[in-house]
Order: sequence, then structure tokens, then C-alpha cells
Amino acid sequence: MKLVFLGSGNLATHLSLALKASGEDIIQIFSRTQEHAQALADKLHCTSCTSISDIRTDADIYIFSVKDDALPSLINQLSEHLSQHPSPNTHQPIFLHTAGSVPMSVFPANTPSPITHHPSPNHGVLYPMQTFSKDREVDFREIPCFIEASNDDTLEVIRQLASRISDHVQEASSNKRKKLHLAAVFACNMVNHCYRLAEKVLEEESIDFSLYQPLIQETANKVRELSPRNAQTGPMVRYDSTIMDAQIALISDERTRQIYRLMADSIHADSSQAN
Repeated sequence: MKLVFLGSGNLATHLSLALKASGEDIIQIFSRTQEHAQALADKLHCTSCTSISDIRTDADIYIFSVKDDALPSLINQLSEHLSQHPSPNTHQPIFLHTAGSVPMSVFPANTPSPITHHPSPNHGVLYPMQTFSKDREVDFREIPCFIEASNDDTLEVIRQLASRISDHVQEASSNKRKKLHLAAVFACNMVNHCYRLAEKVLEEESIDFSLYQPLIQETANKVRELSPRNAQTGPMVRYDSTIMDAQIALISDERTRQIYRLMADSIHADSSQAN
């Protein structure tokens, strides 16, 4: 299949490279920034563009991997472009987005087909649940991919596409995907920020953060065997106020003190419910 990517960020980079490695034909990268579009296109050995009017009309799938708030406008602009420039294809292309928290309904029911100019039903979602950074490799086969589609035929195409790069493909409705993404924010983004807060504490005494890698690794390993609730340890579980007050006194930033107190209350309350 011929694929066009709209977006050149972290997720678009990893997903397009994984699909390319699986044998898919990435024919073009669109991005508003020429440098970013060309950098990814060079890796994929395809063309790039920065204007909607230059996007190829012969793709089988158009994959939107952009900021959530940019999706509606970009979908409408591409729909208009395709409707004005008839495709040589004899089948309906698929519009696909990769966002965890954006419902499939972001694709309007009246999106015109570039073939018939009537509403096209072919759209869906392929959400890889992982944190991506351009310069760090990931094993896509281990990444859970959640899919959704507007009809059974489109769902099967998306399932086959996702299965080429991941061993963990499953359906998830828009509502379920929102919860998956919310949980991912807690499990990844907030946890990583806690690492940053720890790093800032250590920086005050010129202590190398790498010393904490074994602790971080064991914390992650434990939840492979225990529930997060049962894996929790430390003074917040016991609500040891003497230790906690002493630690709060070491924190100079009021926002960080508030985070500490809120986390302490949340950890203790959750641990108490388990008893």
C-alpha cells in the first residue's frame, strides 16, 4: 500500500520507519516545517512537502500524526484538496490518525471521497501506546497498538497494517482509548516528571542521577509481578509524619512541596484502602 504521513514528529518518525521496515511504501511526508519534513523523508527515501496542495492524491492511506488540536483543520484541508484533484485510484483511501485521546469522530461524516465526491466512510485510528523520542530506538513489536475503524473492511486493513509492526494489536473504542491515554499520562509523563524532580534535588548536592538507575529499574520490574498498590513502599505508605516533615523541609520550591504532600496523601489513602 502507498502511505502518506502528515506529521514528522516523534511518533510519526518511529511509526513511519517501522512501517517502511515492514515493507510498506511510504511515498511522502507532509509537515509545515520544511527542515523536519525533509529530515524524515531522507530517512524514508521519499518526497516531502509543506503545502497541502502538494500532497499526493494517489495514496491508499493518509496517516495523520500531528498535535491533537491541529487534526480537525488538517483533515478538512486534505479532504478539500483530494476532492478537487481526482485520484487515479479506483478504491477509497483511508484516513487514519494516531492520537490516544482524540475520538474517531474527528473525521467528519461528510468527508468527501476523492473518487466519488460523496461522503467516504473509510477512516480509523491506530494508536501506539508508547513514549517516543526521535533519537531513541524502540522495539515496535512490543508496543501495544489500539485500533478502531468506521467499518469492518477498514478495520481489517488497519489490523493488517498494525500487525506488520506489532505483536500486540487490539480493538479499542474512542472512550476506552481516552482512558488508556489518561492512564499513560500517569504511568509515563508524570512518573518521568518525578524523575526530573529527583534530579533537581540531587543537583543541589552535585549527585549523579545515574546512581538511581538500579532503583528505577527495580521499581519498573516489580510491577511485572505485583500490582502497583502492592509494590508501593516507603514513608508515605506508613504516613511517617516525622520523616515526611523532615523531607518537606529540605524542599525549597513551594510547588514541589505541594506535589510531595498531595502524593503522600494519595499514596497513604490508597494503601489504607487495601488493608
